[in-house]
Amino acid sequence: MTVELDKKNIDIKAVAKKALKDNKLLAELLENLRSKKENIRYNSHKVLYLITEEHPQKLYPKWDYLAKFLDSDNTYHKLSAVHLLANLTKVDKNNKFEKIFAKFYGLLEDKSFITAAYVCGVSGKIALAKPKLQTKITNRLLKIDKTHHQQERKDLVKASIIEAFEQYFDQAKNKKKITEFVRQQLNCQSPKTKKAAKKFLKRIDTN
Repeated sequence: MTVELDKKNIDIKAVAKKALKDNKLLAELLENLRSKKENIRYNSHKVLYLITEEHPQKLYPKWDYLAKFLDSDNTYHKLSAVHLLANLTKVDKNNKFEKIFAKFYGLLEDKSFITAAYVCGVSGKIALAKPKLQTKITNRLLKIDKTHHQQERKDLVKASIIEAFEQYFDQAKNKKKITEFVRQQLNCQSPKTKKAAKKFLKRIDTN
């Protein structure tokens, strides 16, 4: 299977379907997240991501294995874990995410602002899966300006934050704080964030 995974364009759905019935292949895909061959690592991640989206219960037993990647020095490893764990929160019956919450959101201070952006990007999904954590998640995202990243990069990350807020705003308890934050971004230096802010405010103003 490794040979096929080394190709640029593979049938992700076909491999995922096969992996659901083949535990040996599934184990190989998980191990491949550490591969030094980029095509193998990336393709394996894409297959696992699809599985966590459509059949999260299949990979939930591997939560602890995936969570260890959050401690990696490799940014790609961390990004895989961020995405896969976020998808698994919807079946997290043992509240494993609550136990790693501090570590997960500690990645907002990661050396790479890309990691911070990805954490923000999946936060809407997590907030919907974990309603009791919504306020806690909101408070962490609202503190993005206190992180060490350059202001230009923080401004860019705010687009992901706004998109996350939009996903669970209807359920949020602290709508006023969220709305104030978004309004402030109308003067943001990032065109992407400005656009996200306008879209968000237009939506809530018409509701």
